[in-house]
Amino acid sequence: MRRVARSRVGVGHEQHTGLRCFREVRTGFGTRYGVCVVALDAGPSGADDRVADPLIRVLQRGIRSLPLGGARDLLRGRPPGHPVHPVLVQVPIGCWLSAVILDTAVPGSRGAATTLTAVGLAGVGPAAIAGWVDWADLPPEQARVGLAHALVNAAAVTCYGMSLAARLSGLPTKGRLWSWGGLAAVAVTGALGGHVAYRQAVGADPAG
Repeated sequence: MRRVARSRVGVGHEQHTGLRCFREVRTGFGTRYGVCVVALDAGPSGADDRVADPLIRVLQRGIRSLPLGGARDLLRGRPPGHPVHPVLVQVPIGCWLSAVILDTAVPGSRGAATTLTAVGLAGVGPAAIAGWVDWADLPPEQARVGLAHALVNAAAVTCYGMSLAARLSGLPTKGRLWSWGGLAAVAVTGALGGHVAYRQAVGADPAG
């Protein structure tokens, strides 16, 4: 089994004592650090041979090149000391779960369930932006899981978009079915996000 440790080193030392630096971060004071993931029993992992890795590298470079300025530090969770993505996702998750409960257990709540579905969709944008900014700095192993997390998120959003369209078109039963499918996707993507955050130990960048 591979054990993983983290350390901060100055950027520019890409190779040192056999350890590879996967990403760099910037503090609010302009200081640059590399965050390394160190395989303590390291051997060739063949990570570069993974099919998704070239796409991941292109996407990460594109996101890191966006001129976000100081908003990047905020999205990465540096001021509060933790990522803001897990906080922001509570809006869509809470709204969509509540809509399913209303649909299932509260008669006459069709309008409220429709409103909650719409508010949940409106909350997706900020959560997704923060998530992609986080993801752009992840090393390969975590980035692969993060990409799967994003793809399942897209499936969930599609389901809830279809649910809202059905509800607004006067098709509440169809809307409920799409909503239940979306909630199933939310459960899967939540498990993937939890795996990245806890099992793979991804958190906020150090403030330096």
